[in-house]
Amino acid sequence: MSGIYIHIPFCKQACHYCDFHFSTSLKKKGDLVEALLTELQLRKTENQGSVETIYFGGGTPSLLEAEEINQILTTVFENYPVCENPEITLEANPDDLNDEVLQRLANSNINRLSIGVQSFFEEDLQLMNRAHNAGEALKSIQLAKQYFDNISIDLIYGIPGMSNKRWQANLAEALALEVPHISSYALTVEPKTALKKMIETGKVQPVDEDKSKAHFEILLATLEEAGFINYEFSNFGKPGYFSQNNTAYWLGKPYLGIGPSAHSFDGEHRSWNVNNNTKYIKTIQQGIVPAEVEELSLADRYNEYVMTRLRTQFGVNLAEIEELFGKPLALYFEKESQVFFEKGLLKEENHKVLITKKGKFLSDGIAADLFYVD
Repeated sequence: MSGIYIHIPFCKQACHYCDFHFSTSLKKKGDLVEALLTELQLRKTENQGSVETIYFGGGTPSLLEAEEINQILTTVFENYPVCENPEITLEANPDDLNDEVLQRLANSNINRLSIGVQSFFEEDLQLMNRAHNAGEALKSIQLAKQYFDNISIDLIYGIPGMSNKRWQANLAEALALEVPHISSYALTVEPKTALKKMIETGKVQPVDEDKSKAHFEILLATLEEAGFINYEFSNFGKPGYFSQNNTAYWLGKPYLGIGPSAHSFDGEHRSWNVNNNTKYIKTIQQGIVPAEVEELSLADRYNEYVMTRLRTQFGVNLAEIEELFGKPLALYFEKESQVFFEKGLLKEENHKVLITKKGKFLSDGIAADLFYVD
């Protein structure tokens, strides 16, 4: 096993763009943490080797008390073989990070922070209904650097009303803070979100794909010039600071997902827990993991390989396709990819097929065109 993902399904308030599973009521937080501990114990027999990464995601994991985080980590270490220096990441919101909290986190086994800044500008934060303000975004990073070296921040581009100049200013602020990792995502409009309804009723401008593309090109040029490596479409790291957790996902390593709505993968099957806190807690209390399981077909596994690898610096290796999925699919990829080589969207380098700079913003669409359909 490469990693354990732990889903903390609580937030102070709902961001307008978010469609992840969470609750704004913290009444069941104690019961939920107990259920997480139980699920970790119930699933220890699923282990397939040493745990290299532990990732607290959500939701807002920084709403947990330090004692609750330590309980969860102690349970992992007691029930799973963990490598000598695992990467242990906690996602945190700026408004949760004060000096006292950071000191407690630094005294735990957490060694990496992922801070959900999203923007350093008040108008963007208000449009997205973030719980923090611009001042808290800046201060949280300045404080965190006193306790942590390995820090990542999230930024969102393509926000309605965000000019190229404001996006450049966002990046300048991030670079001035000298964080070693930046994850940056285009704002997407998901069904059943407040943002979707606000756009449909005319309260917010529609998301402009051309603007998002322009912002991505600015992102790529600015961060590469500053010494960051775009090792995955949305992720930029200084050497030595790539996310080990995310890299394991993209390389197809197995992982265990703990908590409501969390997904797991063992190489051939994908499973996901019920996305209801009450049902999750009650079922776990009965000693049952409330998960659905899907067996992935050869085509499913090939398609996931193509999708993840074309988003990364690792690229697609034809010999690896043949080894993992058979010669017919290797020949299929080779044939179907030719049109993208001719358009300058793909290139071959060191026996790997990679997306070119020209094709990066189109990487998911290119991958979808290379999928194999039974």
